[in-house]
Amino acid sequence: MSTYTVVNPATAQPVAEVHLASVAETDAAIERAHEAFGTWRDVAPGERAALLRRYAAVVDAHVEELAELEVRNAGHTWGNARWEAGNVRDCLNYYSAAPERMFGRQIPVAGGTDVTFHEPLGVVGIIVPWTFPMPIAAWGLAPALAAGNTVVLKPAELTPLTAVRLGELALEAGIPEGVLTVLPGAGHVVGERFVTHPLVRKVCFTGSTAVGKKVMAGCAEQVKRVTLELGGKSSNIVFADADLDLAAASAPYAVFDNAGQDCCARSRILVERSAYDEFLAKLEPAVRAMRVLDPTDESSEMGPLISRKQQGVVQGYLDEVDVAFAGTTPGGDGFWVPPSVVTVDDPAARIWREEVFGPVVAVMPFDSEAEAVERANDTDYGLSGSIFTRDLGRGLRVARGVQSGNLSVNSHSAVRYWTPFGGYKQSGLGRELGPDAPMAFTEEKNVFISH
Repeated sequence: MSTYTVVNPATAQPVAEVHLASVAETDAAIERAHEAFGTWRDVAPGERAALLRRYAAVVDAHVEELAELEVRNAGHTWGNARWEAGNVRDCLNYYSAAPERMFGRQIPVAGGTDVTFHEPLGVVGIIVPWTFPMPIAAWGLAPALAAGNTVVLKPAELTPLTAVRLGELALEAGIPEGVLTVLPGAGHVVGERFVTHPLVRKVCFTGSTAVGKKVMAGCAEQVKRVTLELGGKSSNIVFADADLDLAAASAPYAVFDNAGQDCCARSRILVERSAYDEFLAKLEPAVRAMRVLDPTDESSEMGPLISRKQQGVVQGYLDEVDVAFAGTTPGGDGFWVPPSVVTVDDPAARIWREEVFGPVVAVMPFDSEAEAVERANDTDYGLSGSIFTRDLGRGLRVARGVQSGNLSVNSHSAVRYWTPFGGYKQSGLGRELGPDAPMAFTEEKNVFISH
């Protein structure tokens, strides 16, 4: 029997042993999900909606429990963990409205009537990363279940505890056996089987771009649907006319949230040269003031990195450069790296181009609006970004010019469950969330009826 020791990243101490599914166990779970699909897709829309609302209510009753698990398992702050558990509830409530609104169309044709239907795909495999284990699970499972599919879900090996609990809570809420199955396991075992098993008709993958390319290639073998949410190297563009106090005070939270382990992190700051020195002078106290504490302290604003390996990767980037200024950490045995700021002149620098995935931000000056857009677009990624300016015409113009799926003007907001989320270029394929998400888990059928 294969197991994995879950470790608290703030203390490096073990917290649980989790069974890892084998290929045979994965196949059996997929087959059970396929059997359950035949019944779940035929559940009346109103009844399916009521079950999802009941699931949301059960999750709501367990928000504190789920948050505590994430604080221990992923090193998330209490504030983040409560929001994440609440986001699961909110996604379930939002998509509970979908079953009764899966509208087709009547299209005018000669000689009869033409109508369309949205029909569920079957078994959906969802592969969740360790970055935000609860919300990303919900972004896939809620619309997939609402559309009438069954779900097999693989949490990351490092962070399986909340996913396992969400699977248990689904059963408590009355979701039938086999409709949602959580399968902790290795990526090359469970995740790969989602890709290769013919009964899995769609794979949703969130993770690195390198692995995402392999998932996409594997799905191509069976012409299998795939949604990919991958990496990012997003820019925070600050113009000289911006509210520099707001821009500097908010910038740390746009990149150091979740210790920088966020594909939406604004890990590059582009500052108009005439405001560059003033912005850095205001940014430094904001960075130093960040409360980097053990996540069990409710006042903590940033926790540790997820693993010793990730800590080493991030430190490797910092060892190559001079750090302009940094915050502090509580030290100890946890996987800590302080929030760090580096200044960059060379757009070819590794720390400017590559996704560090840690609490590190690089700052570079620019001289014109056109140069800012060019620098922001000079990346293989295109997931998120921010623009700070008092000129809202410029804000909209730059937002249209930056090749990115999610942009904010005078804000760092990137994700709302009722608006679409996804990336350009190598940041991904397809969109999650928003009102149209359930349609991505359906086939559109066209029926012509001769008069």
